[in-house]
Amino acid sequence: MTSRRIKNGFVLLVFTVMLMACSSSDDTPANDNTKSQIETNLKSSTWVITKYIDSGVDELYHYTGYEFTFGDNNVLTATNGTNTISGTWNISNSSSSSSSSNDLDFNIFFSSPPDFEELTDDWDILTQTSTKIELIDVSGGSGETDYLTFERN
Repeated sequence: MTSRRIKNGFVLLVFTVMLMACSSSDDTPANDNTKSQIETNLKSSTWVITKYIDSGVDELYHYTGYEFTFGDNNVLTATNGTNTISGTWNISNSSSSSSSSNDLDFNIFFSSPPDFEELTDDWDILTQTSTKIELIDVSGGSGETDYLTFERN
């Protein structure tokens, strides 16, 4: 009976050590992988905005005809064949405690023109696939919600 207790105790100890090792060290790499996967996906093609709702108002028409390129060195370019607008982009961790894409900020910055300045924000990622990324921003002061969707061109 004593050897059975020792054996059960050893199995429990090994299981506990394995569980602790997995749960504490897997959080950051999974988040980094998701971030890296999203960045690689965005840089692999051009994208178009298929939805832009600003505080309940559909303002997609401002971006119709523009293709967006998420380039190296965080360069973001929007072009419609006539106009080229340059900005920046990056994806950053908004929380170091979770590995989901919901804890990543999708940062966009355009300094002009005014329609593109509206896209400047630290968006939260709602969903992302290889062909679509849906973003949301809830305004801190007023609580109004904006929605932005990019789809692979």
